[in-house]
Amino acid sequence: MASITIKNPGTFKVSGGTTGLLAFMAVLGAVSFFVGLQSDPSRAWACFVQNHFYFMSLGLGGAFFAAIQWLTGAMWSAPIRRLSESFTSYLPFVLVSFVILYFGIPHIYLWSHAEHVQGDLVLQGKSGYLSTGFFAVRNIIAIFIWIGFAFKMVGNSIAQDKTKDFRINMKNRVLAPIFLILFGVTFTMASFDQLMSLDPHWFSTMFGVYCFAGLFYANLAATCLLTLYLKSKGKLDGIVNDNHLHDLGKFMFAFTVFWAYIGFSQFMLIWYANLPEETGYFLHRFNGGWMAISLFLLVGKFLVPFFFLLPRESKRNPKILATIGLFMLIAQWVDVLWMVQPEFFADGPRFGLTEIGVTVGFIGVFGLCVARFLAKYNIVAIGDPRLAESVFHHHQ
Repeated sequence: MASITIKNPGTFKVSGGTTGLLAFMAVLGAVSFFVGLQSDPSRAWACFVQNHFYFMSLGLGGAFFAAIQWLTGAMWSAPIRRLSESFTSYLPFVLVSFVILYFGIPHIYLWSHAEHVQGDLVLQGKSGYLSTGFFAVRNIIAIFIWIGFAFKMVGNSIAQDKTKDFRINMKNRVLAPIFLILFGVTFTMASFDQLMSLDPHWFSTMFGVYCFAGLFYANLAATCLLTLYLKSKGKLDGIVNDNHLHDLGKFMFAFTVFWAYIGFSQFMLIWYANLPEETGYFLHRFNGGWMAISLFLLVGKFLVPFFFLLPRESKRNPKILATIGLFMLIAQWVDVLWMVQPEFFADGPRFGLTEIGVTVGFIGVFGLCVARFLAKYNIVAIGDPRLAESVFHHHQ
């Protein structure tokens, strides 16, 4: 291991043209959203809350991935952990998008209308929790917790690039379990608040786990795509090889199965109990144009990545991994759409200029955040004492 020399790949700065394109996408998204508010407010807000939650999950997934690597002392992920950490740079914007979402609460959530609450015993019983002020306060507190822990853990990781101090591993191994406990509570709360309360009569104790499964499903796909992109640019030569990609592919495969398991478990329990207040959620999504989306999630989100990632060779093939990674990101976006839009449009999904424009805008902002991070900090945690071991291990 001592004979291996690991060259610091340094930072990665995207071209000015790419930065300009991402900025244009962000502006286009803002324009599409405001135009949508004028023509069809319900559709614009439905699209906004969908993308807010989707990209919030991507940013938060970066912190979760890093935390489990620190907690477990994982060696295999040392060369790619920084790439997932880069997603946390989006978390400050989550606060911005949530503030925007706050002004759309009357258009998004039925429970925010006093006239509906007064005539509904269920909503009256939940009114202490489902109130606009409490909704805003608890979600903002959660976002600050995410930003604070991500800033500290990722900041320690970046500082280690210079100091090479092994004690930083110990500091993050203390922070990681605290964050993961708070993450479990706050992300479940955010999932209940922002998505499940779109239908305030429906409830599922597994909904938070279902949303978490989607979060990590998408995070692994995004980390894989970013790894492959930088590897294609020659920035990870001698550090990330086919064995690391194989490990990422195994994780992608495993959490494809995990998502399907949680999705089936949630559906099976509701189907078996057959309670009207629970079954309506799925019956709504098994009728009209929503049946096709439901079938896509079964066939597309689960079976496609499952069979493509099953062979060993696929997990070591950059083209297959890139294709499946992109497909998984799209499938997760469709899944969040499936959770949001039926509460606004019972007859079927809406997908047009508003949805394309707003989504493109969020992609632009997320891309700008990640690009800025990668241009400022090393793309590999060069100070991690496990890095040489990882590179050496995977060259056996």
